[in-house]
Amino acid sequence: MTVLDWLMDSDPSLRWQVLQDLGDAAPEVVAAERARVATEGWGARLLALRDEDGQWAHGAYFPARSDRPDGDGADEAGGDPGWDRVPQPWTATTYCLLLLRDFGIDPRSEQMRQTIALVRDNCRWEEGGQPYFQGEVEPCINGMTVALGAYFDQDVDGVVSRLVSEQLDDGGWNCWAESGAVVSSAATTINVLEGLLAHERVTGGSAQSVDARRRGEEYLLERGLFRRKSTGGVIDPAWLTFSFPTRWHYDVLRALEYFRSAGELPDPRLAEAVELLRSKKQPDGTWLLENTHPGIVHFPVDDGDGRSSRWNTLRALRVLDWYGRAV
Repeated sequence: MTVLDWLMDSDPSLRWQVLQDLGDAAPEVVAAERARVATEGWGARLLALRDEDGQWAHGAYFPARSDRPDGDGADEAGGDPGWDRVPQPWTATTYCLLLLRDFGIDPRSEQMRQTIALVRDNCRWEEGGQPYFQGEVEPCINGMTVALGAYFDQDVDGVVSRLVSEQLDDGGWNCWAESGAVVSSAATTINVLEGLLAHERVTGGSAQSVDARRRGEEYLLERGLFRRKSTGGVIDPAWLTFSFPTRWHYDVLRALEYFRSAGELPDPRLAEAVELLRSKKQPDGTWLLENTHPGIVHFPVDDGDGRSSRWNTLRALRVLDWYGRAV
């Protein structure tokens, strides 16, 4: 079995992306496979777990009330969600929508149109009770909100304006800026960059948002995606291990995927990160799942750390294809 055969022996959410990005399939073949995401496999399974009001686990970012691991009720619109005692859960609305986006579910499908209308009408942020697509206060979460709004055709212009105004002097963003942080976080920055890019593709963006995105890219590129600007040392060894789903976390493969998605010629400063990616290719032509972020999930979409990962293999191959075409 070739690597492409192995990738195709999987879920529709993977197969349509393999056909499009690696298989040069005809557009109608890709579209037919993508349409199956809403009705078969992981996409259909996740949609079936949705609450009647359009949310998952009765919460925007955290599961609410009886969905807490200790079963103790919290204020639906805020208060202590009770997650300081356990790993971050990944079962509430935001992370389910992000996973459906990663699956490439058709945002125009009847299932998603109905779901997004319900989220818009019913979902409120735990932080302040704001309607979902108006965002909340943390730029990391707001970057996700913009990415989801752009993908699912919702107005998030106000959230984009807020993010542009919150960019730090070094070019990135940090979720702790309200608490006085003045140095950017790669994790916050990648979430904001993904959101700004998605919004720009749909709306064209503004001169201010495009400039902010460029400055954010420069923040990562100046560091070669993983090195300290001051000493050249590795900022965080965890960034050199690859996860999927990435959740809110940063790693080198996620950053390379962002630059591939931007669709421009690779910057020379990506070269070391690409060599790192190449070095992780296994003898059988696959890449491993290396760093699953702990927390409650509805169901796994890979076979576990230390095993070949279809998702990371797909992502790595399309990054290397993009890079190889240009250098």
